[in-house]
Amino acid sequence: MSTLPARKVEEYHLWNGKDLAAIVPNLYAANPGDNRNVVSIRGIATTSYDPAVVTYIDGVSQFGLDTYIAQLLDIERIEVLRGPQGTLYGRNAMGGVINIITRQPGNTSSGYVRADIGNYGLQRYGFGLRTALVENRLFLGAAGMYDQTDGYYTNVFDDSDYDQAQSFMGNYYLKYLASSRWSLTLNVKHDQNRNQGAFPLVSSPEEALENPFDVNQNAVTDLVDKVFNASLSANYYGEAVNFSSQTAWQSNHRYYTQPIDGDFSPADIYSIINNYGRDWNNVKVLTQEFRFSSTGSDDSPFEWTAGLYGFYQDNPVRQGTHLGKDVEFADMDPSMANTTTITTNEGSGFGVAVYGQGTYRLTEKLAITAGLRYDHEEKELSVKGEFLQGEQPPMIIQPDTAADAGFNAFSPKLSLAYDLSERHHTYLTYSRGFRAGGITQYSGQPNQPPLYSYEPEYSNNFEAGIKNMLAGGKLRLNFSAFYMKVTDAQVPTLVLPQAITITRNVGELESKGLEMEVAATPLKGLEAAWNFGYTDAVYTSLQVPGEEGTLNLDGNRQLFTPNATSMLSLQYTYTPPSHPGIQLIAGGQWQYTGSQYFDLKNTIEQAGYYLFHARAGVATGKFEVFAWGRNILDKTYIDYAYDFRAAHLGDPGTFGVSVTARL
Repeated sequence: MSTLPARKVEEYHLWNGKDLAAIVPNLYAANPGDNRNVVSIRGIATTSYDPAVVTYIDGVSQFGLDTYIAQLLDIERIEVLRGPQGTLYGRNAMGGVINIITRQPGNTSSGYVRADIGNYGLQRYGFGLRTALVENRLFLGAAGMYDQTDGYYTNVFDDSDYDQAQSFMGNYYLKYLASSRWSLTLNVKHDQNRNQGAFPLVSSPEEALENPFDVNQNAVTDLVDKVFNASLSANYYGEAVNFSSQTAWQSNHRYYTQPIDGDFSPADIYSIINNYGRDWNNVKVLTQEFRFSSTGSDDSPFEWTAGLYGFYQDNPVRQGTHLGKDVEFADMDPSMANTTTITTNEGSGFGVAVYGQGTYRLTEKLAITAGLRYDHEEKELSVKGEFLQGEQPPMIIQPDTAADAGFNAFSPKLSLAYDLSERHHTYLTYSRGFRAGGITQYSGQPNQPPLYSYEPEYSNNFEAGIKNMLAGGKLRLNFSAFYMKVTDAQVPTLVLPQAITITRNVGELESKGLEMEVAATPLKGLEAAWNFGYTDAVYTSLQVPGEEGTLNLDGNRQLFTPNATSMLSLQYTYTPPSHPGIQLIAGGQWQYTGSQYFDLKNTIEQAGYYLFHARAGVATGKFEVFAWGRNILDKTYIDYAYDFRAAHLGDPGTFGVSVTARL
């Protein structure tokens, strides 16, 4: 596990979950162009709406790519657990867990206001307030942030800023201590986004690199993204057993106000429509978890956690593919102009799980941990296909069809930990991971079956490591090695122009690698950290169906998986003897992301690249002023690419000033 406290979150300029890329060994995160993050850890990559790396925010699982909040606000700490964590964290924790904890209110009143101003029209304003409404009994916390930017891209079609964006995010707490043992916490989060030019993509990586941050699209629209999360948790702290209950609700209504360009060109060929009212493209998820654990307050050598978990998901999707007046450029009959194919997928699912994990200390130095989780899920999907031409009534091309599927998964874990001394610890772990199965959506393609299910993806994982604290606590050195074997690998294929992902179990993957974390304070005021990760993730078997037959891709590397990540961080803090209340701070990070592929055929590659970030400023007990720069050498690189070659660039060089006042 890697832990980033609030101070490191500020130092590393972590404003979005994707900023964790390369800061944590063997973690890669990217924006595919629509403000949703795709994350991979150790070669386990998110390639569908069921993520392979699960994100928790304040104890609530961000169920899928549609319902999570990517921006970071008022952070207490971030924990990244690498490798399967299913026994405690559940479904889709196959690659690991990103656990985000925000600041919560208490008896001590505190708060802040902050402003960030930068190039590309960046304006970012935030506040936070935590206080006791009734001392020792009732507490209130609130944090909010508004940000806007002119975007990085220019649309040469009409010479306009393409990806202007505005968002407002909030995080609110109401906490009640009913007694010394009982507490209730209501937490509400929301993130309202409006992007005037989502998917700033060009037709190929070569074009993206040759003409950086230029797009040429005729259909321009606004992406409206409304995320709402709420949870109610109850906690009991007993003499023998602790108990917690958490009920959470998540929803996301996401749509384009007008059709969006589907061919990423100035021609009017394909455009995508999904604005069909609030009943469509509005994902809703309800989860409930009960957890019991030992208190750890006695001298017992045994500590344990057990629980029950359940969820229900409703996912109604309606999407239209419109053919414009330039259909002849796509070698289609001109009579197909002004026609629309509408696909309707009404999906739902529910699942239950029971889990337990315990650690028994065999001796003062040797401990064994064992865990097991059982998951059962049921999914249903009904589909319909319609064809519209001009003002004529719709024609049914795919009658109402329904399918259901069920899945079961066992996730065991076994670990041995041995304390060589108080400052040297070793461990050896086996764990099994899984990613939930599902039912593939109807794509509207006549050569595709309307519905079929795909099975869960499984992995067997082995890890060994050693953790050391040296030089009287001034040097921390952690080292780990891992090997994993993935079976029934879920391989997605994006069908265009419908923009529907078809998923099949057609692969086996082997991933192995090394990780190292070093942190030191060699001199007074100087902090240094170096993280390194190496991953070799290769498909030992990969037979992908295609229009021209089955493709044999055995031996190809996993997509969205750099072969190496590295970060060197230095920060120096100087306190003038004549002004002990003032700190002068300067620091920076050097990040390396190794070569990676963005398609299973391994034809779209981004070579390894370096990024440099820096900041310098003054801090007192109440105020902070920092100047900062991200990607200060203005490196141009591919951040994400689709298997049909459309590419999205990483952020260019950005510079700004941040001012914070603390209350």
